[in-house]
Amino acid sequence: MAELKDLLDERRKMVDKKATQHREVRDDWNEKTKTFTSTRNELNNEVRELIVQVREQRDLRDQMNEMVREKKKEREEANKSVRDAKDAMRDGQPEQPQQFDRRGRPIRPDTVQSLTRTMERLEREFEQGKHQGKNERKYFKKMKELNAKRKALKAAQVATESAEGNTELREAMALQEAAHNAVKEAAEAAQSAHDNMLQWNAEVDRQREKAEAAHRKLRTSKKEADKEHSLYIVSLRCLHSIQDILRAMRGASAGQGQRPAASDETQDLMAKLLAGETLSTEELMQLQRFD
Repeated sequence: MAELKDLLDERRKMVDKKATQHREVRDDWNEKTKTFTSTRNELNNEVRELIVQVREQRDLRDQMNEMVREKKKEREEANKSVRDAKDAMRDGQPEQPQQFDRRGRPIRPDTVQSLTRTMERLEREFEQGKHQGKNERKYFKKMKELNAKRKALKAAQVATESAEGNTELREAMALQEAAHNAVKEAAEAAQSAHDNMLQWNAEVDRQREKAEAAHRKLRTSKKEADKEHSLYIVSLRCLHSIQDILRAMRGASAGQGQRPAASDETQDLMAKLLAGETLSTEELMQLQRFD
């Protein structure tokens, strides 16, 4: 009987040690669970705030895109006004008689642009050595004539554009320039908002991944805490089974004819535990201390 009592007492101490270990490991996992929960919640709050920023930038981008469309309409109207003013100018100018070459083909009238292209072509030919010798004097004479004619056309064009009848054209061109600048500014604002939205979106993805990682750690720690808690409960049940046997043995040795009963508080706590009810940490530790 003494050997059995010593063996049981040894087992009781071992189970009590195991119960304490499981409780400490469980408490450690519970602390980690609290930390992961706090981290996850903070990250989720940041994600929600970032999503608000994304929405604001998206709304701003959409507003700017709508403004771009409106400004483009205004610019097109200004372009039409410029075209109409130019057409009115041409209609008001005397029509130049059509000229023909020796073969009867119509000759296009000279313009500042056409004269410039001709002079540039002659310059390239001169640099390539195509107007050397006797042709060199002809080249310079031709270039002088073309330059004088171009200056005359430029002066006539400036005089025409500055005439009192071209006020409508100047106003239309001013509106055209203002409309073009407005389109440009609205487009830049829309692009800036779009770029900001993409940056906030990327930040949302990064923070959301961190939150999901914290949530995975939370689930793992909670699972480990539940496992250690279950092992702790099993250890308590084993511990009290051994204590019941030791009480019975002490009662038999004392000649009482019956085993001593555990205290009412111990019985109540064990009844709750066996019924599957949840005990507080203080109650479980108290239960572990009962002999």
